[in-house]
Amino acid sequence: MRVSLIQMNVTLADEAANTKTLLRLAEEAMTAAEPPDVLVLPELWTTGFYPRPIADYADAGGARAKAALSALAARYGVNVVGGTIARGAKGGVYNTCYIFGRDGACLASYDKSHLFTPSGEKRDFAAGERLVTFLLDGTPCGIAVCYDLRFPALFSALARAGVEVLFLPAAWPLVRLAHWQTLLCARAIENQIFVCACNAASADESLAGHSALLDPWGETLGEAGLAETIVTATLPLARRRAIKQKLDVFDDWRAGLYEKPVVQANR
Repeated sequence: MRVSLIQMNVTLADEAANTKTLLRLAEEAMTAAEPPDVLVLPELWTTGFYPRPIADYADAGGARAKAALSALAARYGVNVVGGTIARGAKGGVYNTCYIFGRDGACLASYDKSHLFTPSGEKRDFAAGERLVTFLLDGTPCGIAVCYDLRFPALFSALARAGVEVLFLPAAWPLVRLAHWQTLLCARAIENQIFVCACNAASADESLAGHSALLDPWGETLGEAGLAETIVTATLPLARRRAIKQKLDVFDDWRAGLYEKPVVQANR
């Protein structure tokens, strides 16, 4: 599986400009000598992270984004992990990712589960209530978004469900770049999965960039810097299977233990 991460500069509250940027970079990726099987976009690529009140900028039912991403997938015959958009719905505004197959069909959607309290996300967005897996070209894949990265139980649940490749759109800030890099590596290693993390870039360098593709050993297959760019690498899927034949950590998983009350000793 060959994956391209579209680390695009996202302009705040300018959907038309951001769509133009996406289409330009997608064309660059797909006309390369060796085009990818999957394009991955960053979090809130239509609006940036994020104009307020976000409800004024929300895409009702995700209709505009779905039309644009479906057309993009069908035009190039490529799978698209569509970052996230602010989706307007009856229950509020959701931070939603849509995934499309090579024919432009929508294969899955996921609403960001964990909302970042320090930035007030809980006041502006509704949280998703389900985890999602899907197949891309026959490979079991999963999705998480930005702050989800700090919650290892989400990743272990997806790995135990059979996910081999995890996609992570994000708008992660530069001030916490070290956390981004450390946690991406940890999630890949502890779950023995490929992690394809697409962060946004920004003209003022407030966002961390450093989109990355990691293998199940935590080895970097490709990584960006701060600037707008495309990062492409081929995921050697057989490597994961070889690793798990030697050391499958989930053979030793003890689900019942983790649900028991913690004993308070010496009290």
